[in-house]
Amino acid sequence: MFWTHNLLQVALAWAVAAFATATVVVAVQNAKLEANLRDVQEKIDIYKEVDGEQINQRHRRDDELNYRLPTALRPVHYELYWHPDLDTGTFTGQERITISVLEATNQIVLHAYLLDVTNVYVLNQDAVEWELELERQLLIITLNTELTVGSSITLGVLFNGKMTDKLVGLYSSTYKSEAGDQRNISSTQFEPVYARQAFPCFDEPAMKATFAITVVHPTGSYHAVSNMKQTDSTYLGEYTEAVFETTVSMSTYLVCIIVSDFASESTTVQANGIGEDFSMEAFATPHQLSKVAFALEFGAAVTEYYIQYYKVPYPLTKLDMAAIPDFSSNAMEHWGLVTYRETALLYDENYSSTLNKQSIAAVLAHEIAHQWFGNLVTMQWWNDIWLNEGFARYMQYKGVNAVYPDWGMLEQFQIIALHPVMVYDGKLSSHPIVQQVETPAEISAIFDTISYEKGGSVIRMLETLVGADTFEQAVTNYLVKYQYQNTVTDDFLSEVAALVTAYDVKLLMRTWTEQMGYPVLNVSRAEAGFRITQQRFLSNQASYEEAPQDSEFQYKWSVPITYTLDSWADRETGSLVFPYDQPAADIDLVSKSTVQWIKLNVHQLGYYRVNYEESLWTALIQQLIADPSRLDVADRAHLLNDAFALADASQLSYKVPLEMTAYLGQERDFVPWYVAAQKLKALQRSLMFNEGYVSYLTYARTLVESVYQEVGWTVDANNHLNNRLRVSLLSAACSLGLPDCLNQAALRFNTWLQNPTAANRPAPDLREIVYYYGMQQSTSESNWQKLFELFLAETDASEKLKLMYGLAGVQDAQLLFSFLELAGDESIVRSQDYFTLVQNIAGNPVGEPVVWDYYREQWPQLSARFGLTNRNFGRLIAQITKNFASQVKLEEVQQFFAKYPESGAGANSRLEAVETIKYNIEWLKQNTNDISDWLDGTSVPLTK
Repeated sequence: MFWTHNLLQVALAWAVAAFATATVVVAVQNAKLEANLRDVQEKIDIYKEVDGEQINQRHRRDDELNYRLPTALRPVHYELYWHPDLDTGTFTGQERITISVLEATNQIVLHAYLLDVTNVYVLNQDAVEWELELERQLLIITLNTELTVGSSITLGVLFNGKMTDKLVGLYSSTYKSEAGDQRNISSTQFEPVYARQAFPCFDEPAMKATFAITVVHPTGSYHAVSNMKQTDSTYLGEYTEAVFETTVSMSTYLVCIIVSDFASESTTVQANGIGEDFSMEAFATPHQLSKVAFALEFGAAVTEYYIQYYKVPYPLTKLDMAAIPDFSSNAMEHWGLVTYRETALLYDENYSSTLNKQSIAAVLAHEIAHQWFGNLVTMQWWNDIWLNEGFARYMQYKGVNAVYPDWGMLEQFQIIALHPVMVYDGKLSSHPIVQQVETPAEISAIFDTISYEKGGSVIRMLETLVGADTFEQAVTNYLVKYQYQNTVTDDFLSEVAALVTAYDVKLLMRTWTEQMGYPVLNVSRAEAGFRITQQRFLSNQASYEEAPQDSEFQYKWSVPITYTLDSWADRETGSLVFPYDQPAADIDLVSKSTVQWIKLNVHQLGYYRVNYEESLWTALIQQLIADPSRLDVADRAHLLNDAFALADASQLSYKVPLEMTAYLGQERDFVPWYVAAQKLKALQRSLMFNEGYVSYLTYARTLVESVYQEVGWTVDANNHLNNRLRVSLLSAACSLGLPDCLNQAALRFNTWLQNPTAANRPAPDLREIVYYYGMQQSTSESNWQKLFELFLAETDASEKLKLMYGLAGVQDAQLLFSFLELAGDESIVRSQDYFTLVQNIAGNPVGEPVVWDYYREQWPQLSARFGLTNRNFGRLIAQITKNFASQVKLEEVQQFFAKYPESGAGANSRLEAVETIKYNIEWLKQNTNDISDWLDGTSVPLTK
C-alpha cells in the first residue's frame, strides 16, 4: 500500500480489517511502504523500457505464446480499494477476489501490467510464490497445494502504479479553472485490455464478476463517482472514502471510477412501464456545466427509445455521463458511467456547429445503445467485437432518427458509415468481420472500421432482409436469453433464424462475416428481363491476380437483392436472394419492352456495388437529368458513389460518373451533394500535378457555382440538413478555388483576426472553412501567430479543434514544421488531439512532405510516446501516405517499413498504405487520359 503519510494509519487499519487472515498484510512495515513509493517511478520505467526497446523481441515470439488465461479458475467477486493521489500522479490499491475453482490447479493466473505488485496472498494458504510475466502481462501465483474442483478461494493483492503520461488504465487528466488554476483529476479507460494497468484482474470479457468499489478522494470540492450509486462515505480528514453499491455481473473493461471536482446536472429517464425510472446525471468541469443541457435532454430521450425498442429494462439504478478533458477515444460505454471527450458531450450554440451537435447525439446514442448490446450481453472474445460495435453503430442512427427525424440520419448512414468502409474493404489489406485475435496489439487493432462500419452495414442489410419487426423481436429474444452472459456471432444469428424459415439466415450471414470484402453485381439485359452475376470488388485491378482464394465460399456472397424499375410506381420494389453457390440470378419480367432502366440495391441498404451494361447506365443518367426526384435521396447518392468507385477501379469508363454529374445543377439534397463534393475534392487532389488539371478545375467550379450561390453564407438555425449542405458546398467551392468562396473566407477571416470579438467571429458552422481557407489565402506569418495565440488561449474543446484545423491551412512549410514540433508539448496540443493535428497538416499538399519527413525522423520518439499497441498511432501511416502516387514514394514507404519492421497495432495499416500507393499509381495510368479526353469533348467507350 502506498497512500500518502497522513493517510497511512487509516489505510493500514482498513487493510488489517479487510484482510484479517492474511498475515502478509499485517507484516508490511512503514519503511517498506515508503521505499516502494519511491520505487514506483523506477519500476514503471522498467516496464516502459520492455514495452518499447524490447518490443521487437516480444513480437517475434507472439506466435509461440498463448495469451489467453487458463480456464481452471473464474472470478466471482472483486472488492476493490483505490486511492489516486492527484498531486503525485500515482495511485495505490488493494483488492480481494473471490474465485471459483473449475479445474484442479496449483496456479492462479491473471493479468497485471505496469503495476508494482507489493504483496500477494491467498486466504488459508500458508505460502505463495508469485511473479510478473511482462511478455503476456500476467501475474502468475503458484501455491503449495492443489486447489480442488468446486471450491472457492480468496486472493488478495496490494499494488500501486502511475497515472501520468498515458490515457489508459487509471490515469491523470488536467484542466484549467475559470480563474486559470490547474486542476487535477483521475479517470479510467479499460477497454479493451487496460484494466490490468489499474488492478490485477481476469482481464477477458468472458470473465464476468461483480465489483464492490471503494475510492479515496480529497475532502472538500472533490468527489468520486463509479458505475453504481454511492452508498456510504467515511471522513478521514484531508481525504474521504466513497463506498459504492456492488455492481451487477460484468466484464472488467466496463469498470470505471472518476475522482474530480466536476459539477453536475441531472434529469430522470422515464421507463414507461418497462422497469423502473432512473436518474441520468451529466458531469463536467464547473465552468462548463451549462454545456451539458443538450446531452441530458437527448440522452434521456434516446435511452427511453432504446428501452421501448429492446423491450428490456435498463438494469441499473442510474446512468451517468462525464466529459473528461483528456480522453483517448470519443467515448467509452462503462456501465452506469459513460465517459466522453469534451467535444463528444458538451454543446454550446456559441461554439458548436450543426455537425458538432449531430456528432454529440450520435456518440451518445452509440454509447447508450451499448448499455444493452455489449454490457448486458457481451461477446465471448474480442474476435466477435462486432457484436458490440456493429450493433451500437447501426443503433445509433436509429436512435438519433427516433429523436430527430428531420436530420435524415438513416440516409446519412450511407455517407458516414457505408461509403467509407467500402473503400477500405475493397482492398486486400482488409479483414473479415470475425477474425481471430490474441495479442494486445491485435485486440486493439480490431477496433476498426470493419468491426464498426461494416458490422453496422451488414446488420442494416440483415434487418432489411428479414423485416424490421422480425429483426426487433430477434434482438429482444437475444438480450433476454443471454443477459449477463457472453455470446458468439452464431448465438445472435440463431435468434434471427428461429424467426425466419424461408431461407438459411445463418449460412447467408456467414458469407458476410467470415469473408473480407464484398461483391459487385454486374447487370445486363436478358431475354426474359435481366441477368445478374457477381464477382469480388477490388479497387485495384492488379489485386485480382494477388487475391488469395482461401475462403470456404470462394469470395462469393449470398446477396439480398432489392430492385426497382422505371415502369413501376414510386417506392415499388422487388427482391430476391442471389445464393453464393449459383453462377447467376435472373429477374424475369412480364413486359420487359417497356422497361428503360432497373436500379438495384434500393436505398443502398445492401452491402455491395452494382455495375450496369452501357445502355442501362445511359438510361439512369438520362433519368437523373430529366427528373432526379424519380429516384430518392439515397438512390441518387448510391448511383454517384458506385459510378465513381467503379471508374476508380477501372471497371467503368470515367465518362459515366462525369456525365452523371451533369444533373447536379438540379440537386439540392445534402446526402447526394456530399458524395459529389467529396469526389470532386478527391479528383482535384489526384489530378493536381497532371495534364488536364486546369480544365478539370474549370468544370468542377461550374458544377458547384450555381448551388454555391444559392446556399450562400447565411446559416439557418432551423434547418439541420440545409446547414450540412451549406458546409459541404462551401468546403468544395473553396477547395476547388472558386474565387468568390475564397474571397468571402478571407474577408471574414481578416475581419475577425484583426478584431477577434464575439460579434466578428464567424458562425460556428462556417468557422472551419473561414479559418482554414482564410489562413490559406494569407501570406502573413504574423497572422498565423495571431491565430496560434487564439488557439492557445481557447478553452472550449470544439472551438480549439476548429482553430487547430485553421492553423494547418497555411501555405508555409516552415510554419507547418514548427507546428508539428510544438505539438509535441502536451500543454499546447493534448495527446488525444495529436493524431488529428498530424492528419490536418498531411491533408495540406504543402504539409504532406513535412509530415512524412517528420514522421520518419521522429519514429523512435513517437513510438516510445504512444506505444505500438496504440491503434490510433498504428493507423497514422495509412492516413499520412494516402495521397502518395509515385514509385519514389512507394519505395520510401517500403524502406521505412524495412528499417522499422515492428508495427504492433499498425500491421494492417502498413499493408493498407502500400496497397493504396500502388492503387494511386495505377489510377493515374488508367484514368487521367479518360478524364482529360472527356473534358476536351473527346468520345470514349462507355465500358472498359
